Amino acid sequence: MNNNYLLIPGPAPIPHAVAQAMSTRMFNHRGPCFKEIIEELTRSLKKIFQTEGHLFILTSSGTGAMEAAVVNFLSPGERILSLMNGSFGERFAAIASTYGATVERLETPWGQPLDYQGLEAKLLQDREHRIRAITVVHNESSTGMLNDLERVSRIRGDHPALLIVDAVSSMGAVDLPIDRLKIEVCITGSQKALLLPPGLSYISVSEKAWQAAAQSKMPKYYFDLSKAREYLEIGQTPFTPALPQCVALREAMGIYFSEGQKSCYARHRRMAAAARAALQALGLELLVKDERYASPTVTAVLKPPAVSVDQLREMMRIRFRTEIAGGQGQLAGQIFRFGHLGAVTELDLLAGIASLELALQELGHPVVPGSAVAAAEGFIRKGGD
Repeated sequence: MNNNYLLIPGPAPIPHAVAQAMSTRMFNHRGPCFKEIIEELTRSLKKIFQTEGHLFILTSSGTGAMEAAVVNFLSPGERILSLMNGSFGERFAAIASTYGATVERLETPWGQPLDYQGLEAKLLQDREHRIRAITVVHNESSTGMLNDLERVSRIRGDHPALLIVDAVSSMGAVDLPIDRLKIEVCITGSQKALLLPPGLSYISVSEKAWQAAAQSKMPKYYFDLSKAREYLEIGQTPFTPALPQCVALREAMGIYFSEGQKSCYARHRRMAAAARAALQALGLELLVKDERYASPTVTAVLKPPAVSVDQLREMMRIRFRTEIAGGQGQLAGQIFRFGHLGAVTELDLLAGIASLELALQELGHPVVPGSAVAAAEGFIRKGGD
């Protein structure tokens, strides 16, 4: 009765060795031990981000890194274009508005692809280059939508607007070459695919973004990346870092690179495909219909008409010790979400699917016993994407 299956979009399960590493002794965050750690971690994270640019480790949630991405590179009154098709796209726009940016929202319904044609039209119309930045969420975990960053980057082309990306629920699980895609600023969090509890976030910064930072007039103190850059040069952070998370991140990076980046990407694609096959075998409707845009880390499902999401989640949690997520914002009560990222294994996913089968049966939804598990197993046995 000790097994609990955490299948939410984050925080994700962590390896036992990472949890153990957090039980570290305290040490001087201004001394040589921490200098060695932060320099090693910065190198490792740059490999995951696939960047030669600057990278900083912040003691904050992913939302803190989103705020840092706004306040360091923009000024009040500057025009930004926010691409939105879910909760976290809206959050990016809200943060920018809070700090006085003029935000133009390019919205599509939640669970639908971004308005790529609309983006192209907006940039073509902007002959005076007044749009200073484009914000976009790579993997919209509120809907299970993987937005096409390569297409966004191609559409942006030579327009001078900064491309600022939230990769909180995709970095490490999806191939995301920051430098090749010419992404000026990219952020992620520790508690998703990168095998760590909440508490750290990471932000990459290009040279073009640094040029914009020199002109930025938004207020900042804790999230002032010029301070982070200055202190990193001497192997420190401006403020007290989360030492246990940093030590554990060292362990997590070892585990991650032992698996290998390409193998990690393939595992996430495989589990996403298995989840989609299983859910469709149960006669359930997926929110993201087009597999090209299906997230490798979280799958969103429309609830059956006669089933309450709250009841379903409660039964899975109490009876079968499996945690899944509900919907956010306008999708609350309409969908439930399976997270399959980070240290979630294929066996964990199969256990979660079996729990869902049993819970749906209990709640009166017609189920062919074993059909969902068989659909997932069939795909996992192939070992392919």
